[in-house]
Amino acid sequence: MTKRVRKAAILTLVLVTAALAWAVLAQASDERGQQVRGGGTSIVAGGMGAPTFTPIITKFAFSWRDGQGHFECLALAPSAPAGSAGSGNFDTNIMYVTGTITSAQIQGHAATLKGSATVTGAGAGSNRAFTFTVTPGGPGATLVLEVSGLTFNETVLEGEITL
Repeated sequence: MTKRVRKAAILTLVLVTAALAWAVLAQASDERGQQVRGGGTSIVAGGMGAPTFTPIITKFAFSWRDGQGHFECLALAPSAPAGSAGSGNFDTNIMYVTGTITSAQIQGHAATLKGSATVTGAGAGSNRAFTFTVTPGGPGATLVLEVSGLTFNETVLEGEITL
């Protein structure tokens, strides 16, 4: 093998190695840069009390960054029946979900977060898999929480979600 061929082979090897390293670093940088977070108050569409409607609001907070995250959601309902004094006071804890987010997938204007949680109240249990799908924005943004075989379609009343 001539010196010229050897130099060309070494140069090609160096360039290919550099290109592969650049691609790996760029992908790792993109994954580290992904962030989804939010918090606020939402209302559950339809409530859990079918066929009699009981309104439910939630207080939620979540954050995903650098491959890790956490999720909290407290569901409250009024203790007084609809139409009676105090029926607008959301003072009864009917469900609490707290857990670790283990994955996040951001596609367009939505993010799907998955993890494992401890649930008290409705759907109670430990190590319950959950899926939490969100759209960005303030009031009017949407959330869908699936946990313990239950699905909650929610609309943000106060707060903010960012992707």
